Amino acid sequence: MHKNISIFSSIFAYATEGIIVSNIDGEIVLANPKSHLLFGYENDELIGLKVEALIPLKHRTNHVEHRNSFTENPRPRTMGLGMELSALRKDGSEFPVEVSLSHFTDDNKMYVLSYIIDQTIKKTQDLQIKEAYEKLSKMNNEVLELNTKLEHRVRERTEELEIAIQRLAKSQQELIYSLDKEKSLNDLKSRFITTASHEFRTPLGTILSSAALAMKYDDDKKDLRFKHLERIKLSVKNLTQILNDFLSMDKLDEGLVRNTPENIEVTAFITELIDEMENFLRKGQNIIFENSSVNNVKLDKHLLKNSMLNLLSNGIKYSNEDSAIIIKIEQINDKVIFAVRDSGIGIPKEEQIYLFDRFFRAKNAVNIQGTGLGLSIVQRYTQIMNGELRFTSDEKGTEFQLIFNYEK
Repeated sequence: MHKNISIFSSIFAYATEGIIVSNIDGEIVLANPKSHLLFGYENDELIGLKVEALIPLKHRTNHVEHRNSFTENPRPRTMGLGMELSALRKDGSEFPVEVSLSHFTDDNKMYVLSYIIDQTIKKTQDLQIKEAYEKLSKMNNEVLELNTKLEHRVRERTEELEIAIQRLAKSQQELIYSLDKEKSLNDLKSRFITTASHEFRTPLGTILSSAALAMKYDDDKKDLRFKHLERIKLSVKNLTQILNDFLSMDKLDEGLVRNTPENIEVTAFITELIDEMENFLRKGQNIIFENSSVNNVKLDKHLLKNSMLNLLSNGIKYSNEDSAIIIKIEQINDKVIFAVRDSGIGIPKEEQIYLFDRFFRAKNAVNIQGTGLGLSIVQRYTQIMNGELRFTSDEKGTEFQLIFNYEK
């Protein structure tokens, strides 16, 4: 018994959260060292104070009512659910807290246990995340606006290039008389190829550097301006995908995503997906659709589409050139299965348990673009549709299966 008391005393003394014991009149009878540290009091200086001394003045009257209500109907609970609570230090400063209440009886007297956690660091981190998200959204809007302006400028420059080519063609007759016809045509062809190469094939920079450089160049250096366009477009797509992932995860965390089943004609649905992913295929890749006579299903079309696009995108990214990504739809008993199979790099066996964790990237995929959120989002979407996400993977490729109850 003495050993147990010693253990409990140690737990109380070394707890990382504040623990305060008060009687039914709200008088503090016991407080651990962490409580004194949190509220800025010396050892045992809290003893004898009313708990209202730790509450900001504007909330004290209500707190007395809440305390009386708790003593009349005591039960373990967390205070201020859905509210932001604050506490008062000895020096008069306030700080955010999370408080949980419990109670016990000793010698027929009831005592209230209060567990206090300082939320200052968490609040600061939440604010930083919010500010970072707002900056990212603003940057995305600015990039989209810049992209629109650059695309308009490219069209203008393309028209100017076409006019220049027309002028060159018009002057051919003059060149024929001064130069050998074949040599003249070869020279013109060579110039055109060189110009086109500079305009459309030069490697592009990042969004910020390319945009800054492009805006500095005047009309005499239009070839240097155009070389940044493709990199900006690619960066915009990557940035948009990242934003879509955080926004999707944010909506999932807030419980804003709902399951709205509707009738889906399977062949038309998959054909539409394949068409949408056509421009993302690498050299020699193709998507093969295999359907075992499943004509219609009743599922949330939006959630299913986003899930399938995510799986197809992964299949394309992680597979080599000249390979196939296979979509297979089949019915087994009362289940319908949407499967996506690739012949990519596979997922290391020892890391497969982490595959659906947020931000997880396998060690063999660190050099491939991605947020590490996609599969986590697919899993959540599948669960919302009352389905199950399974996978198998080895060095020859990976197959993901979305499994749902079959409803026509």
